[in-house]
Amino acid sequence: MSKILEIKNLHTIAEDDHSKKILDGLNLNINLGEIHVIMGPNGSGKSTLANTCFNSPRYIVTEGNIIFNGDDITDEKTENIAKKGLYMSFQTPEEIPGITVANFLKSTKKSITNEKVNIFSFSKEVNKLMNDLNMNPEYINREFNVGFSGGEKKKNEILQMLVLNPKLVILDETDSGLDVDAIKTVSKGINLYKNDNNAVLIITHSTKILENLKVDKVHILINGRIVKTGDSSLAYEIEKDGYSKYINEN
Repeated sequence: MSKILEIKNLHTIAEDDHSKKILDGLNLNINLGEIHVIMGPNGSGKSTLANTCFNSPRYIVTEGNIIFNGDDITDEKTENIAKKGLYMSFQTPEEIPGITVANFLKSTKKSITNEKVNIFSFSKEVNKLMNDLNMNPEYINREFNVGFSGGEKKKNEILQMLVLNPKLVILDETDSGLDVDAIKTVSKGINLYKNDNNAVLIITHSTKILENLKVDKVHILINGRIVKTGDSSLAYEIEKDGYSKYINEN
């Protein structure tokens, strides 16, 4: 299988506190066609990993490499990383007053593809996707995430994912704070996106989002390192027994 993401011996420290080591020799490989899940206690480095993949200035890589689709993106600009086909949803999506959802999606699509967007076909595609995600079609003309509920903001993240169709998606606790129906909708969106030519990395504390997905690998992240990898049963083990076994071992 073709490897889409390879993280080698990744070490990071906090930009505002160089003594604070976060990732400590993390290794991870994801192939095209796969769904991977990362779980771990608070403070273990899950969101740091996601942000470091986009070269966030909040974290400094002191050792290791991030290889995406054959390119070393460790020191690449965030904008270029996105254009290469990496996408991340946020735990707390931003509101952007003055920019409608429609304009945001069109501008972002054009920036990624460097091609003019056909308004008619684009609108038809977006309307269909909003219907699939049980989103109110009127939201397309509203300011981006302004006044949206938490669930609608998360659905909007999934809508962006489907419209942009990246090569690899990192979903950073997209399911947090969602009710059962909204989680099912997010899972549906992931299944609509997923195929043999892309991949998904889900960061989560819950197994709910996994119930309607075919997960290939689950990784347990403790103190900045992946200490255990297994199939989907590992997630349910964590839900039942917690992380104490792995914390004590590491």
